[in-house]
Amino acid sequence: MRKLRIVFMGTPDFAVETLKAIVEAGYDVVGVITAPDRPAGRGRKLQESAVKKFAVEHNLKVLQPTNLKSEDFLEELRGLEANLQVVVAFRMLPEAVWKMPEYGTFNLHASLLPQYRGAAPINWAVMNGETETGVSTFFIDEKIDTGEMILQEKVQIDPAEDAGSLHDKLMNTGSQLVIKTLRTIEEGDVKTVPQQETSELKTAHKLTKENTRIDWEQPLDVIYNFIRGLSPYPGAWTMLQNGNTEQLFKIYASEKEEQEHQLEIGTVTEEEKQVKVAVKNGFLKLKEIQLPGKRKMTVKDLLNGYKFFPNAKVR
Repeated sequence: MRKLRIVFMGTPDFAVETLKAIVEAGYDVVGVITAPDRPAGRGRKLQESAVKKFAVEHNLKVLQPTNLKSEDFLEELRGLEANLQVVVAFRMLPEAVWKMPEYGTFNLHASLLPQYRGAAPINWAVMNGETETGVSTFFIDEKIDTGEMILQEKVQIDPAEDAGSLHDKLMNTGSQLVIKTLRTIEEGDVKTVPQQETSELKTAHKLTKENTRIDWEQPLDVIYNFIRGLSPYPGAWTMLQNGNTEQLFKIYASEKEEQEHQLEIGTVTEEEKQVKVAVKNGFLKLKEIQLPGKRKMTVKDLLNGYKFFPNAKVR
C-alpha cells in the first residue's frame, strides 16, 4: 500500500466538498494551492476563496501563487514533498507543476469526458437538454481535459433541473469519485483508458455575454433548457422593449406552455398575474427574473409595482 502525500489544488465551493472528503477519509494533505485573495463587493474588501477558508479552518498549509511558473513557487511546491496532486476547479497547470509528483496529477471534471471539455460543463449539459452527465477523473497532460481517464460515474439530469441543483449533485458525486480514485492509486492498481476522440464532441465554452443571450427564434424546449442551464449563475438575458424604454433583464426560471398562437415571436403578454413570451410553438411563462439594479424576484412580486405595456416585446 502506497503512503500518499497529497497537494490539493482548487478554488470555489465545488472544490471544497472534495477537499473535505479527502481530509475526512484521513489522507495526508501536505498543502493546498488556491487563488490569491481578490477584492469583491461594494467595499472591495479582499475575499478568500472557499477552498482557502476550509484549509485555514483545518490547519492545512496554504499557498496562493500569482504565477504558477515562478521559481519561488515551484521551489515551495517541491518542498512539500508531495507524491500526488489532486486538482478540482483550478486553473491550467504548467508542465513543471503537473509532472512534479511521483504518482502524477489528476483532475476531477464535471462531465462524462471526452464530452464537455472546458470551463462550464455543468451549464452546457443543461443548456443542451442532456438527460445524463457525470464526473470523470483523469491524469492531467499538456492539453485541457484530454488526459487518460481513471474513473467515471454517471448522474441523471432531471427534466426541470437547473445548473445550480446539478452543480450540487455533481459536487457530491465527484467528491466520492475522487476518494475511489485515491484508493486505486494507493493500492497501485490504476488502469487508465485513453479518451475516445469522436467527431461529435460537445464543448463547454466559457460563458460570456454573447453566448448567454436568449435567441427567441429557437423552439420552446431549446429556450427553456437554455434558461435553466444558466440559473442561478450567470443568468440568461434578453432586451425588453416596454413602452418607450428598452432595458436588459435576466430570466432565472420559467415554465413551458405548448400552444398554437398567432402572436409575433417575442411578444410579451400579461394576464392574471402571469407574464408570457410568445415563441415558435407556444409560450414561455416567466417565473423568476431580475431587472437592472434590482434583486432577483418572482414575477408575482414584480407585478406589484411594474406594468407591461400592450406592445411589450423581447429581442
